[in-house]
Amino acid sequence: MSSNHADFQARSPWALHDVSQARILPATGPIDADVVVPGSKSFTNRALIVAALAKGTSRLTGLLRSDDAYWCIEALKSLGVDVVVDGDNVTVRGINGRWPHQAGRVYTGAGGTTARFLTSALAAGEGKWTIEGSKRMNERPMGVLFETLQALGVGIHPLSERPDTLPIELDTKGLRGGRVQMSGAVSSQFISGALIGAPYAKDALTIEITDTIVQHAYVHITLDMMRAFGGNVEADEQLHEMTVSSTGYVGRDYDIEADASTACYFWAAAALTGGRVRVKNLTYSTRQPDVQFVDVLEQMGCSVDKSGQGIEVQGPRQLRGGQTISMKEMSDQTLTLAFLAPFADAPVNITEVEHIRHHESDRLAVICESLQKIGIRVDERPDGVTIYPGPAAGTLLSSHDDHRVAMAQSIMGLRVPGIVVDDPGCVSKTCPMFFEKLGEIGVQVELN
Repeated sequence: MSSNHADFQARSPWALHDVSQARILPATGPIDADVVVPGSKSFTNRALIVAALAKGTSRLTGLLRSDDAYWCIEALKSLGVDVVVDGDNVTVRGINGRWPHQAGRVYTGAGGTTARFLTSALAAGEGKWTIEGSKRMNERPMGVLFETLQALGVGIHPLSERPDTLPIELDTKGLRGGRVQMSGAVSSQFISGALIGAPYAKDALTIEITDTIVQHAYVHITLDMMRAFGGNVEADEQLHEMTVSSTGYVGRDYDIEADASTACYFWAAAALTGGRVRVKNLTYSTRQPDVQFVDVLEQMGCSVDKSGQGIEVQGPRQLRGGQTISMKEMSDQTLTLAFLAPFADAPVNITEVEHIRHHESDRLAVICESLQKIGIRVDERPDGVTIYPGPAAGTLLSSHDDHRVAMAQSIMGLRVPGIVVDDPGCVSKTCPMFFEKLGEIGVQVELN
């Protein structure tokens, strides 16, 4: 691969593309297609770790075969958990809170969910491990989670100059329980991480949120998952306070939902070409917050049908702009909206997403770089951007080894001749089959 940004430590054998570039050919007419999207990354990694902690055997169906899931499974295997993968089905023999291998190295890849959830799951047991991620994961913040676990009696010793990131040495004899305070302003994953290990604490654990939560829905997804596996959780709807009893989990059969985040790129393709795309295996009732991106598309002039099988988006002749849109609760789609905005009839102002500067890349900076390279004016602020419509000229764009950057940039290629995405294989983090799926809906992609 030619990219200078690729974090090859994050790629797995489940990555499908060892290619340098993807050229997206402009659509010759409106996209008109039905599509089935793969399983949810958020559900996959939660289910794997909760099933590993549980008493008894779990059978998970609809697994997302991606880099993040691969490294999560490999980490669990390195800890002695019996995990058997058969296509998109997984059998996990749970450990009932006692890790078979109580020492060693645990590698999380680039997955923020794996790193944060597994650190807490390990802290709830007994042992001494070195935990590290890929180069980029070792740069991403985890300080709020570390402080919470330390307050619950866990030893966390940084192994780099930064005390708030991996790698660390974790030395634990279990979680004390009691009451702790946490911030949710940087990432909801810290809260979900602390919750996932809580059913194995010595006493009931109450988590009090001291400020705001950037994405409430993902914490609700965690609580729902915990309850599904027998966890005893009480929480108010605003998630100011959550209490988890020390009851453990029980293995079960569990079907993983389709990924709403991945669905958004296909709906965006309909929006951008005045076409029609129905995602057949997702409903609006999902807890996944990114499904609400269809409401943003409605504001921009799309028609949305949620009544039949799946969710269908019909694009307009001309996308509408002129809105100020908070993407706080569905921030993974900030890039998608930003790369639709140049084709609207008025500027689009995106707000309340300062936290996405700490994701796989500084996503706000990448939005500005990408749009400016194709000739689009964009104003950057600490918490968002304003994007102005205008003529665009295709060029080579860096994916910055960020799966969501690569997927959103690709959609722009439906309207802008000459869009080439550098290091497109990074889509394997959450959707290795992304370019094949584009092909299924009629998009021409040249991989080389």
